[in-house]
Amino acid sequence: MKELILGGARSGKSALAEQRAADSGLEVIYIATAQGGDTEMAERIRLHQERRPNHWKTLESPTTLAQTLHDHAATNRCLLVDCLTLWLSNLLEKEKQLQQQQKELLETLPQLPGHIILVSNEVGQGIIPLGEINRRFVDVTGRLHQALAILCDRVTLTVAGLPLNLKG
Repeated sequence: MKELILGGARSGKSALAEQRAADSGLEVIYIATAQGGDTEMAERIRLHQERRPNHWKTLESPTTLAQTLHDHAATNRCLLVDCLTLWLSNLLEKEKQLQQQQKELLETLPQLPGHIILVSNEVGQGIIPLGEINRRFVDVTGRLHQALAILCDRVTLTVAGLPLNLKG
């Protein structure tokens, strides 16, 4: 089972993903893409860590996500990736690496065993952002979400903590 959970900031997408991972009955590995570059981000990371069960293994994969998924996917395992938008942010200014990593993710995902849960921010519902880098981020994120939605068995949009099933 491959699933994509989308939502805006503080929409409940991470909590939903964590609940689905826990409900899977499988061994869970949490794959974190965030980097604690400042105090505020470090605090966000800490709060996410506190919420997770102690028996879940955590791996950090800020850029090489496809390889991490490939190395740890198994039929008896649930991999929870939180989140794709932070992963893309980590790669945004490295164009060749960004393109290569996205290509690898899209090629690797269909071949992986087990339950894979991908969490990402839906960024395409607001106004067109000012600045080239911001518009590029929205474009890259939107294209990736569309490609992943095709590959995933289930796609869910979260709004105000409520899951809206889009696929599956």
